[in-house]
Amino acid sequence: MLCCSAQMTGIWESPEQSLLKAETSIRDASGRGAKLVAFPEQFAAGWNPASAKNIEELNGTTITGLKKLARKYRITVIGSFRESFEPRPRNTAVAIGSDGNILATYAKIHLFSPAHEESHFTAGTSLGIFSLEGISFGLAICYDLRFPDLFQVYREKGVHVVIVPAAWPKNRIRYWEIFIQSRAAENQIYVAGVNTTGSNPVDEYAGASMTADPKGTVIARAGTNDELLFYDIDPGVAEQTRRSFPVYNDRKNLLYSKLREEPQE
Repeated sequence: MLCCSAQMTGIWESPEQSLLKAETSIRDASGRGAKLVAFPEQFAAGWNPASAKNIEELNGTTITGLKKLARKYRITVIGSFRESFEPRPRNTAVAIGSDGNILATYAKIHLFSPAHEESHFTAGTSLGIFSLEGISFGLAICYDLRFPDLFQVYREKGVHVVIVPAAWPKNRIRYWEIFIQSRAAENQIYVAGVNTTGSNPVDEYAGASMTADPKGTVIARAGTNDELLFYDIDPGVAEQTRRSFPVYNDRKNLLYSKLREEPQE
């Protein structure tokens, strides 16, 4: 299946204008045969954990706009936004099918404490999984990449590819690349990270959206500017990789649990 990461700079705190820009990417991705297009973290407003602006319901401007575009161009769309929630908003990614219906939602589990995201947002507690043409997709967001356990759970749930919308800053881009390849190789899944680019009041971003295959090999990599990055997903590759190199069979889950409980001398 041909998929697309829409690396783009959104219009800061302006979902309406960002959606106009996103439509071009969605139209072009669909026109080139992609079945799915994903956008960076909070692309329509810009990732800003301290902002109280543009906090929306699922039927608000951003998701309603993406639903219309998904239907118009007959393509599955993934976008994230600031979802209204109590006691604090959630950083939520939504997968919308080509018919405009929501396939899955995922609220960011690991909030970025170095920027005090946990003081402004509520952490999620559930996975986001959906199927498209026989391929199982999972959702994660940005900082989640630093936590291997989440990707291990997705692998155990039979997921073939995890899509990771992000606002990963330029000064830590080296780790972005390391984590995408590592999460893919250790779990024998595809990992597709779609990053923002450009500068805004919070930080500077360098793009570098990339996809790694189940062996950890980078099969698609973007530059630093707005770009549509295309890549193919073949669930058979993940399944064959697991059969030919069944590393997961050698895990010692019971032992790991025991070791965690042992007192430190």
